[in-house]
Parts: sequence; C-alpha cells; structure tokens
Amino acid sequence: MKAPVSAPQLYLITPAIAEPAAFAPSLAAACEGREVAAVLLRLAPADERALVNRIKTLAPIAQERGAAVVAAVEGQADLPTVAARGGADGVHVGRPTDLRGLRERLMGDRILGVGGLRSKHDAMEAGEAGVDYLLFGEPSPDGAVPSLDAVVERAGWWAEIFQTPCVAYAPALDAVPRLAATRAEFVALGEAVWSHPDGPRAAIAAASALQPAPAHAP
Repeated sequence: MKAPVSAPQLYLITPAIAEPAAFAPSLAAACEGREVAAVLLRLAPADERALVNRIKTLAPIAQERGAAVVAAVEGQADLPTVAARGGADGVHVGRPTDLRGLRERLMGDRILGVGGLRSKHDAMEAGEAGVDYLLFGEPSPDGAVPSLDAVVERAGWWAEIFQTPCVAYAPALDAVPRLAATRAEFVALGEAVWSHPDGPRAAIAAASALQPAPAHAP
C-alpha cells in the first residue's frame, strides 16, 4: 500500500489543435498561476513539419510556467520523433499499443503516458511495459466519457496498489474533489477549462481551490 500523498497535481488536456497561434493565449492563461503540473498537447492531423512547429509554438508557453508537456497526435505520426524535434517533454498515446517499443525509442528522461485503458488488464499490461503514467476516464474519440463512479473506482484501485502514477479525468470542475480523494497523483481537466464562462485562468483557480489540503506521511 502507498503512504499518504499530497493533494493531486493538475494535468491539463488541450483540444485537438490545428491553429497554435490562436490557441496560445488560452494556454498561457490556464498555466499562468503555475498550478498546472503537466499539459497533454493534442495535435490535429498534419504532416510532420507542421506537427513539430505546433509543439515549438505551444510547448514553451507551458514549460516556462512550470508544466511538463507531453504530445499526442490525432491520426498517424512518428510521435517520438515529432515530440523530440518539437521540444516536448514526452509523448502520450491514446490507446495501448507497442508501449515497450515506444519506451525504447524515447531518449533520455522523456515521459511516456497512455490512455484508452478499458480494463484493469489493459492497465496492468501498460504498467508492466514501463509507462510513466496511466490516464483513466478521458473522452473517447466520439466525445463519450465513462461514468464518474467508474473512473473513481478505477483510479482508486490503481492508486492503492501500484506505484506507477495515474491521472483521473474530471469531466466537470465539481468532479475534482471525488477524484482527488482516490489518491491519484494527478487530476486531469479538459473541456471544463476551455469552456469555462470566465476563461481558463478562472477554471484552473477554481479547480485548485476544490482540492483537499495536502496530507503528509507520518
């Protein structure tokens, strides 16, 4: 069993980005207060040069504000190469694939994350393949999300037993307290930030305020 941990950190998931210059102000606002620990930069389909340039435009915005950036591409791409050339801190794949092969290709300390885990068996196999974190509950390509109860159960199960960090996706800000209580290392936010009526900065501040005070190991 794990010892008590501090309150989870915030993990931010972007929309699929095709126009990085248009999205840059929203990303800067979300990361402004330095509450965001990591950003999953989702990129719409494009050729390799365009993908690399999108990362080069957006990754420094988050990195300069203290957040790690992992890149994901909708469609086909040589993700490790794109991420390395663009300056991302790692990669994220939206479903289990050749994770051991990806792990071997990532240079240095680059991060490997995985989502799309539809069963406990998928999750355990991903952990054994050497990923750096697992993401539970994120929207599927058609926008559907699992029930909050299902995500709470899965994140709580993983966080209680396994050492590899996990991320639990919050479809709305009011889900943050329940997911934080699972002892997941990260709580992910996506559309709840980008569609907030008062803007991304206000959404992140509200999410931070909803988290429990840190608990320290004895």
